Amino acid sequence: MKSDFSTPAAPLRGLGGPLRSSEPVRAAPAPLAAVVLLEEAADLLVVHLDFGAALQTCERALPSLANLDAGTSLEVKCSLCIVGIQALAEMNRWREVLSWVLQYYQVPEKLPPKVLELCVLLYSKMQEPGAVLEVVSAWLQDPDNQDLPEYRALAELHLQRVLLPLGCLSEAEELVVGSAGFSEEQRLDVLQAISKARQRQKHQCLGSEEAQKLNQEASPSSLPFLCKLSQLFHRIQEAIFSLYRLPIHD
Repeated sequence: MKSDFSTPAAPLRGLGGPLRSSEPVRAAPAPLAAVVLLEEAADLLVVHLDFGAALQTCERALPSLANLDAGTSLEVKCSLCIVGIQALAEMNRWREVLSWVLQYYQVPEKLPPKVLELCVLLYSKMQEPGAVLEVVSAWLQDPDNQDLPEYRALAELHLQRVLLPLGCLSEAEELVVGSAGFSEEQRLDVLQAISKARQRQKHQCLGSEEAQKLNQEASPSSLPFLCKLSQLFHRIQEAIFSLYRLPIHD
């Protein structure tokens, strides 16, 4: 599958600092091995289109992140997961994405906003938004995530790509009303959209009930009457046929 969403995997070059001309050229120290593998994985994905090798390179790099400082480790880990997600999508293994990512973050609340956004876009594009429903809901409910600058954008994405398409109107209403990430104007617009969706659901339910009622009217309970009517019609036909057989007297 060719994914039409693309998040460029930005190579983290130069984390060890630029070399001066007077310094001898030496191999990258061990702590930067994950960074080198990230650049290799991005090159395999974007340049060589070798998606399997790109994924394997990401999986080789992720266990070595413990050697990096906390800030760099988080950044490299996020970038490796983004490359891995795109590689899986390109190989039509998109159903594995969520479980693959969670094995490195353990709980949904710890997923980076960029990784979570990519997961929502992928699963909604493939018409399976329900797969990320619980994961995104857990992330949005986490107090630490609610202070992040990306929170509002992810809440809106969850609303438009997951909750409304799934018909989770009560959950959508709770999210909009309870979240400080929405402005008053946005809140009113979303509540209006929820109200319209609720009306559509109501009409669909009424239409379904009417169809069910019609089916019941032609259900087996009405068969005795139909049988009697058929028998009566058959007798009328016989009577008409017998009239034609009567002799005609002058």
